[in-house]
Amino acid sequence: MRIINRHPSRGLSVLLAALPFIALAVTYSIGSYQRLSINPADKILPSVTQMMNAMSELMFVQDKRTGEYLFWSDTAISLWRLACGMGISIAISLVFGVAAGFIPWIRALVKPFVEAFSLIPPITILPILFIMVGLDEASKITLIAIGTAPLMLRAVALAVEEIPHEMIVKAQTLGASTWQMITRVVLPQVLPKLIVATRFALIPAWIFLVSAEAIAAVSGLGYRIFLVRRFLSMDVIIPYVLWITLLAWLMDICLAMLQRRLFPWFQPESKS
Repeated sequence: MRIINRHPSRGLSVLLAALPFIALAVTYSIGSYQRLSINPADKILPSVTQMMNAMSELMFVQDKRTGEYLFWSDTAISLWRLACGMGISIAISLVFGVAAGFIPWIRALVKPFVEAFSLIPPITILPILFIMVGLDEASKITLIAIGTAPLMLRAVALAVEEIPHEMIVKAQTLGASTWQMITRVVLPQVLPKLIVATRFALIPAWIFLVSAEAIAAVSGLGYRIFLVRRFLSMDVIIPYVLWITLLAWLMDICLAMLQRRLFPWFQPESKS
């Protein structure tokens, strides 16, 4: 049997998925042990115990200046910024994506601009946002929206254009108005693909969030990482990076579950 036709069992799939993480953890542990055995004060590859002690202070000890638990306050403000930026991006993508994909003259108006605008690296717009909007929350939220909306808008418009033309013709034959076709034909086909686009957009959204917080913020996960880097505090940086990774992974899982729950018909058949 050819290797492309051989599928691992469920247990073996779990083991294969875990192997890269195990290899990375073992490699890090060996490197950390070797560096600390030579120089116990080494900060580049801290031990698990050192990272746990540093994070315990950030998580369970109130900051003397603000009275907050820094880890949880950083997490809360970053998630709030991310939610606001992605919410704006989803709304823009849904409205203009459906319009551009379904109405020809809006497509002619919007599509070239979106395609051109999507080629601009969003991080280069950050100084302009700081000058025009200021250093408050609006600039960070706007960067996330600008960075993710073009990608999602193009995905939504493409999903609309892929709807079989026969469905549109039948709806018009039955006397459906443009609004009825959008709500009863287009949206049911587009919404699951919008969730897929949102999942893909989470990656650049986190990048823009961390970048904006690193440059101009006084709180947030990105701010904390770039604040402690000057002290080579890898015992804080590594756990924060792992925490961001975990949050992004949980968001992706939640969106996938939401998609399966609301649109079970959209899921492709699993291969046995």
